[in-house]
Amino acid sequence: MEPVETITGRAMPLRRSDVDTDQIIPAVWLKNVGRTGFAAGLFSAWREDPEFVLNQPRFKNACILLTGPNFGSGSSREHAVWALAESGFYAVISSRFADIFKANCFKNGMLAVELSPDAVGRLMDAVEADTSVEITLDVKEKRVSCPAAGVEESFELDDFTQWRLLNGLDDISLTLQRGDAISRYEASRPGWRPAIA
Repeated sequence: MEPVETITGRAMPLRRSDVDTDQIIPAVWLKNVGRTGFAAGLFSAWREDPEFVLNQPRFKNACILLTGPNFGSGSSREHAVWALAESGFYAVISSRFADIFKANCFKNGMLAVELSPDAVGRLMDAVEADTSVEITLDVKEKRVSCPAAGVEESFELDDFTQWRLLNGLDDISLTLQRGDAISRYEASRPGWRPAIA
């Protein structure tokens, strides 16, 4: 995955709470065995409403999703993050995330930022009033900045996750960092033990 240091861009306000992963990407879209092809399924049931925020041209180039509390609850499907990423989102801001969804975001290089409900509300108000408003998320400093909304806040991010994001390391990349040690171990294993060819 690509390193994530700073994200600056426009945002889309999704004024809904308790959005579960089945609403983000309904189960009917999970037949695909790859990691692509999910953008069309993002919020597909809600997109039938022409007024739904994702259908509004004024938010077309948003790369940050603002949403209500308890975002990503329900099943642990990683497809929800893939659908958001494939639709052009690099970050999601909420006052509370489901733990597994948040972990899936970080493992896929997407920033999941928790802010106070007041700050999220001010950000939503600002981008609804002026869609050109930009928000900056700084992973190194663990800060969110949006002068137009009067928001300048720090966010929590553990040091290990921060390091992974800054260096673009997913689970496979972390394993491959120990490639030499793995090769040495495999070379020293007795031939009679099970092995993967």
